[in-house]
Order: sequence, then C-alpha cells, then structure tokens
Amino acid sequence: MTLEQLRIFAAVAERQHITRAAATLNLTQAAVSASIAALENQHDVKLFDRVGRNIALTETGRLFLAEARAVLARAGAAQTALRDYAGLKHGRLAVHASQTIASYYLPRLIVEFHRQHPGFTVDLAIGNTAQVAKAVAEGAAELGFVEGPLDAPSLHVEPVTGERMAVVVAPSHPWAKGGELTNADLRRQAWVFREEGSGTREAFLAALQERGIAQEQLNIILTLPSNEAVREAVAEGAGAACLSPLVCGRTLTAGALKQANILLPPRPFQAVRHKERYVPKAAAAFLDLARATPPFIA
Repeated sequence: MTLEQLRIFAAVAERQHITRAAATLNLTQAAVSASIAALENQHDVKLFDRVGRNIALTETGRLFLAEARAVLARAGAAQTALRDYAGLKHGRLAVHASQTIASYYLPRLIVEFHRQHPGFTVDLAIGNTAQVAKAVAEGAAELGFVEGPLDAPSLHVEPVTGERMAVVVAPSHPWAKGGELTNADLRRQAWVFREEGSGTREAFLAALQERGIAQEQLNIILTLPSNEAVREAVAEGAGAACLSPLVCGRTLTAGALKQANILLPPRPFQAVRHKERYVPKAAAAFLDLARATPPFIA
C-alpha cells in the first residue's frame, strides 16, 4: 500500500465520483480506477459499491477512509516539518474558517502573510464550527478559525480577537429611531436568521437566552444561508437581524441599515489547532498575525 493509493482512495471517497477525483488529482480516469482496483485486490476487500456510473462507499470503505485520512495527515505533517527546517521559504498553509471570519477577517491577514512570506500559498476553506473542528482534527487543515463555542478534547482553542455583534433594521423600521427595546419587543419582532450551525446564529441565541428569551419564543420569518443574504433582506424591510459589524459596517455608514438600541455581549474569534500535531512555522507565523489584531468592539 502506498501513500499515492491512499491519496487517490480519499479523493474518490470524498467526491463519490471517479471522474471528478481524477480531475482534481490531475490523473486519468483509468489510472484512478486501476489504483482503486489494485487496493481492493491486494487486500481482498470491496471499498465501493458501483451502480451504473455512480459509486458509494461500502461499510469497509467508510471505516478505511478515517484511517487513510489519518495516515495522509501524518505524512503531510512530516513533509511540513522537513520544509520548516529550511525556513519559511515556500509551501502551503491550509486554513478552514467559519463564514464571517473567512469573508471579512482573514483576507487582510492572508494579504499581510503573503507580503511577509511570498513563497507561501494560503488555501482557505469555509465551513461551520463543527466542520472546521473536524478538518483540524483530521489534519485537513493546520489552522481553523471559528466564532461559535467549541468543545473538542483533541483541539487547542485560543481567542485571538473579538467583536460585538449588532442588531440591524431598515431605516424605515421603528427600531431605527433608537428607542430602548424590551424583551416583549424582541419576541414580537420578525427576525431574519442565519442557518443552523452558524456561529452568528448560535451567539445571538445565547445572548437572548441570557435575557430570558428562548428561540421558540422568537418570530423567525426567514432563515438564509449567508451573511450577505441576511443583510440584503433586512435592508429591503424583511425584519431585524443580528450581524457582525464586519458584515454590516459599511452598510450602516452608508445609511442603508440602522443599528437598534440593544447592547450584545462581546464574542471571541478563536483560533483552533491540534494539540498533539506539529505546529508548522507558517501556522505559527499566521497565528502571530491573528493575535496582533485589535478586537472589533465599539
């Protein structure tokens, strides 16, 4: 069994498609099929069920995927360690982050990191808190950044900066006048929320819970999959929403949104890394940039 076979198996398993995996790996479809067949024949197992042009992991394949990912992660860590011995000259840093952080916080850090280390490429992927934690735990990412609470024994979680979220409404909304809001006001209001699993959603629900308001008491009329969709729906008068100031700051300045008179608690932006894995110099340097960022709290 070779690392190349494991790499091909993992790519096919993650995409459930030989042609797409071959394109990603820059290999021919025949080469990918032959590698999978050789792996199955060498060990007398069936890793995929084939139905027409479609494939799906067998139970054996699902169990083996976790082992394959772990071996590939260890091999990647060993390669990174050797590269580090030559200094921060060139390489790749894999970072996974939640949507708000990936879209509005990390780009400026990535630009600065590239200025300091032009030979390095930062590969940024977006997921919710659970997905980011899983990527770091499995070695798919060397660093993760999340807003939501995280309890994972294998991971080191470190607050690096923070923000205070804002409740925003359209300029024509009664809350735009700045009057103090009661819990009854919050319960009656039509709300636009992010999807379940969103760090912004979880942080806002936790803040409301501290005020004695449960999710079941809220009038959530829209659930949307991105910060931008929520922001635009509110600007069109759909209702109120809770958003990061990084998301709505320019819109507030332009007057297209107004901030309601409710003070929410600060929430941290947290860096996530594996407790036991080698921390590459590139990851350490990127973390230093993150730690130097002042909080976005008014």
